[in-house]
Amino acid sequence: MNEQSRKMELLGAVPVPKALLALGLPTMTGMLINALYNLADTCYVGGLGTDQMGAVTVAFPLGQTVVGLGLLFGNGAAAYLSRLLGRGDKDTADQAASTALYSSVLIGAIAILCSLLFLKPILNQTGALESVMPYAVSYTRIYLTFSIFNVFNVTMNNIVSSEGAAKTAMCALMAGAVLNVILDPVFIYVLNLGVAGAAIATAVSQMISTAVYLLYLFRKKSIFHFRIKDCCFSKEIMSEILKVGIPTLLFQVLTSMSISMINNEVKEYGSSALAAMGPLTKIMSMGTLIVFGFLKGFQPIAGFSYGAKKFGRLSEAIKTSVLWSTVFCAAFGLITAVFPSQIMALFTKEDAEMIRIGAAALRANGLSFIFFGFYTVYSFLFLVLGKAKEGCFLGACRQGICFVPVIRFLPGIAGLNGVIYAQPAADVLTAMITVFMAFNLHKKLSAEESHMASQSGAQENSEPSQMSRIC
Repeated sequence: MNEQSRKMELLGAVPVPKALLALGLPTMTGMLINALYNLADTCYVGGLGTDQMGAVTVAFPLGQTVVGLGLLFGNGAAAYLSRLLGRGDKDTADQAASTALYSSVLIGAIAILCSLLFLKPILNQTGALESVMPYAVSYTRIYLTFSIFNVFNVTMNNIVSSEGAAKTAMCALMAGAVLNVILDPVFIYVLNLGVAGAAIATAVSQMISTAVYLLYLFRKKSIFHFRIKDCCFSKEIMSEILKVGIPTLLFQVLTSMSISMINNEVKEYGSSALAAMGPLTKIMSMGTLIVFGFLKGFQPIAGFSYGAKKFGRLSEAIKTSVLWSTVFCAAFGLITAVFPSQIMALFTKEDAEMIRIGAAALRANGLSFIFFGFYTVYSFLFLVLGKAKEGCFLGACRQGICFVPVIRFLPGIAGLNGVIYAQPAADVLTAMITVFMAFNLHKKLSAEESHMASQSGAQENSEPSQMSRIC
């Protein structure tokens, strides 16, 4: 069996638990390593001081927004590509993959240039204090310039995952992450480059990840062909990419916006409070990235199954993914809730106020994290099935529709505690909304399955009468 046949069998025939592990575990491992290097990066910068930690904290939302452009085209194309492979439409899949890749790099370059031109005003909006600004500019200018490689990497990660090549995605993530952990102390301390050294280490690591994906393409391991001549901006292809990609981008932008809003609210309580939000964001993002990595395995299976009208396989994939992700989220949340002070102490040796505030926030976010896997599975699912409106709404709930009113309301009543509990409150509200949306989705899928079964039965009953007429 050749490589392409093996990938197709994995998507459509291998038992669901085994397929989820085969597709999700490598990407999940890669994203875990990626999250750990983000934590290591934050630890190294934390050794420089509170203001330097604040600089990385306020730069994070801008970096997330730029990465969102890779998700706009990469995740948008991935959902469509899975369904195309399920239908056996290889030519359209090549066009969609090529369009997504080249578009993401072009749009990403334009966005990076515009961000660099207005860097200081943007950093002001993400919560930079006057004492933090020089370090934030130094770090972000380098980090942002080279994030074009990250846009490419994120796009390729999604496309490669959609064809079942999860090990390649894992290798690319791990290569960059491991190198970053090695280079961080060298550039920051040995070469005495400070926060700029952290940005340089990240840039070099992203280029290495890009090299892994390019090697994969040049060796022609991919099911897809990536040719400029295959770029097609037809209404069908662009609408399929964008109707999933735009909600994904919206989710990423809302994530960045929510972090910026928290930074702006919390900076009123001093630089220690602002600095505490950096480790909090990185720790919780480690949990979310692991869930996202696992669901990268769920996404192609769900899309392929729906495209091939294998409703039983789709249902099993949903149930298994909800169960596994919820168990993980409960375990991760429990650890952060029980040991918050010990975890926060890893990021500073002297700032007791930063540890106190960070521990309270980590405990609150850990307790509400149990809901994350449940509503993220359905957020992914709506988009994979091409139900853009529902997916867009649910994706916008956690850090937009539910979060914005809470962050505007609670701090005025409870002060700093209002900031700390804003995200947990939004998590609970989002989980409640997901229950109703999930119930309606399963009703529609059951109706679609019944309709298909009735059509199949009618076709089978008509065959003997046709044969009798021929006889």
